[in-house]
Amino acid sequence: MDEDGAIHHFTQQSLPACKPVLTPAWVITTFFLIGVLCVPVGLLSLHASQSVVEIVDRYDIDCIPPPFKSNKVAYIKDSSVTKNCSRFLKVPKHMKAPIFIYYQLDNYYQNHRRYVKSRSDKQLLYGLKYNGTSYCKPEDSNNGLPIVPCGLIAWSLFNDTYSFSRGTSALKVNRKNISWKSDRDHKFGEEVYPFNFQNGSLIGGGNLDPNIPLSDQEDLIVWMRTAALPSFRKLYGRIEEDLDADDVVVVDILNNYNTYSFGGKKKIVLSTSSWLGGKNDFLGMAYLSIGSSSILVSLVFLVLHVKNPRPYGDANYLSWNWKGISS
Repeated sequence: MDEDGAIHHFTQQSLPACKPVLTPAWVITTFFLIGVLCVPVGLLSLHASQSVVEIVDRYDIDCIPPPFKSNKVAYIKDSSVTKNCSRFLKVPKHMKAPIFIYYQLDNYYQNHRRYVKSRSDKQLLYGLKYNGTSYCKPEDSNNGLPIVPCGLIAWSLFNDTYSFSRGTSALKVNRKNISWKSDRDHKFGEEVYPFNFQNGSLIGGGNLDPNIPLSDQEDLIVWMRTAALPSFRKLYGRIEEDLDADDVVVVDILNNYNTYSFGGKKKIVLSTSSWLGGKNDFLGMAYLSIGSSSILVSLVFLVLHVKNPRPYGDANYLSWNWKGISS
């Protein structure tokens, strides 16, 4: 009712509207259709995931020389000790190119609040033209000069390297376009070059070529997109040729990155892909679970309805029809 005392159907919620009655037939049919749709999608998703060939090899423990087995931190910090290591990966079945190379880190919390905030997005885009780097401490400056790129994320850049060979021939690794195009074009400046990076007494991970702009430093761009979970993979490159079943891929590793101080793990992953992406059974299992549960519920409702049928109620007794009954 407005100021003039008029009654409006909209304010009184009495406009004509669809008021569906969920009869047993509608409920049973709805659950059954959900199941019929979800189960095939789940089977397709699961088949796509199972078709992905994946090789995972943990190397951080086996790549430590025997004299340093009891003191891994001393090994990784000793620059006089060679960090070369070779791993032999046997291909279980045919792997069709492109074969994606990932490095996987476990027990590494890139989602820590202090770590995530330790960066300057404007500096990554504008370089020394932007001086607001307070979030980057303690990696904001060195000897009074700014650090580009600043912050703990860039400072801890992953710096293990890999090279691959099969038999007597080397496998070429394509390391271009491993980062998001939107990051290269809009988040990292084409005229911003590393400056004063890893020059202090506190040395972190990898170094950067001061002659290459940040927009072309794709290892850094991939690393700067922080992971949400403590176990994560980041793309290292792609092998652009097929690998046959029972091939042995030799991986020569420079084991530089320190995960030993905090009990982390390092793995190298070779993986193909499907129309759905990488290997992940969760999506298919989720669809199958929902679909089978829906079909089971529809069958239970059907049995109950057949065994104990219930007559429909008189719609005139619904609360919004009481006025019509009283009149």
